[in-house]
Amino acid sequence: MGHRLSKIATRTGDDGTTGLGDGRRVPKDDARIAAIGDVDELNSTLGVLLCEPMPTDVREALTRIQNHLFDLGGELSIPGHSMIEESHLAQLDEWLAEYNATLPPLKEFILPGGSRAAAVAHVARTVCRRAERAIVALGRVESAGVNDAPRRYVNRLSDLMFVLARVLNRVDGGTDVLWRR
Repeated sequence: MGHRLSKIATRTGDDGTTGLGDGRRVPKDDARIAAIGDVDELNSTLGVLLCEPMPTDVREALTRIQNHLFDLGGELSIPGHSMIEESHLAQLDEWLAEYNATLPPLKEFILPGGSRAAAVAHVARTVCRRAERAIVALGRVESAGVNDAPRRYVNRLSDLMFVLARVLNRVDGGTDVLWRR
């Protein structure tokens, strides 16, 4: 399943190309590399979020999501390969229902902020939306080799990050930061 790096400083990218998991080399500004990079940035943002205090169940969910995102990046790096399954999407839906049930209904728009953890969750949500746009763009330029599951996964994950930001504000003793006209 793809090539694994045994050393990091290979210098093979000095010419402006990078390797895909199937061994092919593509330009570093290729749409597939952009999508992989945005997913990687999202995973790193979740790593920053995990440095914050939070309930154990939220921490465990985010850690599982990080592993899913690593799989998602792997899927994107090998055209035609599939790693994200319906069970991954079902897990996101389960968490969405579970955490959303603990929150009061929204009557106004909310601003990204509140506690530091909630603010980082909102940053993760926006990075997730960018990754989604990159995956959609990749699907437009490469009809073969782009599965639907990665796009669906990041779409639902952005919703979950919004919900978790609200949860994390409450864990910290606060509430949503409401938009004022």
